[in-house]
Amino acid sequence: MKRGNVKNLGKEKGSGQIIPLNVNGEEHLVAVDDRDTLLDVLRNKLSLTGAKEGCGTGECGSCTVLLDGQPVLACLTLAIGVVGKKITTIEGLAAGGKLNPLQRAFIDHGAVQCGFCSSGMIVSATALLSVNARPSRQDIQSALEGNLCRCTGYNKIIEAIESVKDQK
Repeated sequence: MKRGNVKNLGKEKGSGQIIPLNVNGEEHLVAVDDRDTLLDVLRNKLSLTGAKEGCGTGECGSCTVLLDGQPVLACLTLAIGVVGKKITTIEGLAAGGKLNPLQRAFIDHGAVQCGFCSSGMIVSATALLSVNARPSRQDIQSALEGNLCRCTGYNKIIEAIESVKDQK
């Protein structure tokens, strides 16, 4: 890593430090304060705005990212606690500028309305499909329990996820 990759160096308040983060397969050196959440770092320092801050208390799931393949709430995760782990955001699921099949299915099935919850839903569903290529409707519902949507009523979201079974 080059020093030129340091994001927001010297602009921190409090006891800052520079940490390495592996985000979407790329290494970044980021200046953080001890209390910076992973969500703050992703959005404000790395300009990855797919994860949203809906509640800031871990209730809505709109900030969900993958940490070593497992879904976590970025609004409750301290950035300094994820050093050495692989972070995958909604932006990291697309390859070569093309949406992955699950992202495409959300669009095709009308599972994206206002879009605020979509990244958390897709990331949570990605984690499910990585361990269960043929989830039942109940498996899907369980995987999405921590994700709130106020627009779709969940049926279109579940249908989108069901449509990509076995496409891994």
